[in-house]
Amino acid sequence: MTLFGDPAIWLPFAFAALMGLSILVYVVLDGFDLGVGLLFPFAEPAERDRMVASIGPFWDANETWLVMAIGILLVAFPVAHGMILTALYLPVAVLLIGLIARGVAFEFRVKAPTRHRGAWNRAFFGGSLAASLAQGFMLGLYVTGLQLGWANIAFAALTAVFLTVGFSFIGAVWLIAKTDGDLQRKAVHWARRGIWGMVAGIAAISAATPLVSSRIWDKWFTWPEIVWLSPLPILSAVLIVVLWRLLARMPLPGDRWAWAPFGIATTLFVMAFGGLAYSFYPYVVPEQVTIYEAAAAPESLIIILVGALVVLPVIVAYSILAYTVFRGKATELTYY
Repeated sequence: MTLFGDPAIWLPFAFAALMGLSILVYVVLDGFDLGVGLLFPFAEPAERDRMVASIGPFWDANETWLVMAIGILLVAFPVAHGMILTALYLPVAVLLIGLIARGVAFEFRVKAPTRHRGAWNRAFFGGSLAASLAQGFMLGLYVTGLQLGWANIAFAALTAVFLTVGFSFIGAVWLIAKTDGDLQRKAVHWARRGIWGMVAGIAAISAATPLVSSRIWDKWFTWPEIVWLSPLPILSAVLIVVLWRLLARMPLPGDRWAWAPFGIATTLFVMAFGGLAYSFYPYVVPEQVTIYEAAAAPESLIIILVGALVVLPVIVAYSILAYTVFRGKATELTYY
């Protein structure tokens, strides 16, 4: 029996990898449009329209990845989804309410009479804030094993704040790339203030994860694993220094390196997510249920895989098309 010859082994792994990829893409892509919403109160009215124009063509495609990840959890890991969603029922409800509020406000704020526009702007900010805090709270509870003790809830609340600051940071570096002039200079200022919140969040999660499990501690700090894994924190520290020094000099003449802060921030998010995935593998419910114990029957997974192989390329193609057609600087917001 070989690794790729036994579907009971490679199918759960394939779906876990696909679910992890979907979550990662969602966090990065929807992270910047949530971040743009979080920065709304700090912008002037005309700047808010341009901020919305910078994410308008993409936000539908971004949230598709969240649907993909939840769909895989529901159908491929039926044992796990009940445990996870039961523990996270309240923050999931807050997340959905936030996404609905910002989605409605996104469309209505431009067409509403001037006297009502402020209310829709506040709804867009409030929805972005609720969705960001809910995601951070879920991440904190997941890292600590989905336990509802006071210490775990306090850590989850702290993670909610850090992730919200992290989203506002990646929203700011997105605006550096997609705008120019006064709004770009303001985005640089936002990014300089938000970078340390993102760094604190990554550091808090990285420090807490090995402490919740001796298994995870051994995966990181025994010999020779500590040597093989040492480039990950070292490269992260180097990228943070490069990012800080770059932001201190921006905007540069000719709009040079405008995309670099977003690229570096994305790389930091990817490495942090990769560290979490390495820590928790092979568990889908931390220290309780592995992906192999939670997976549906191989016969069911084969059918689901056929559907995923049809849907995934469509989502990827749609996302690439949107980002290709609407590349470049954001222009004035129009709906006609």
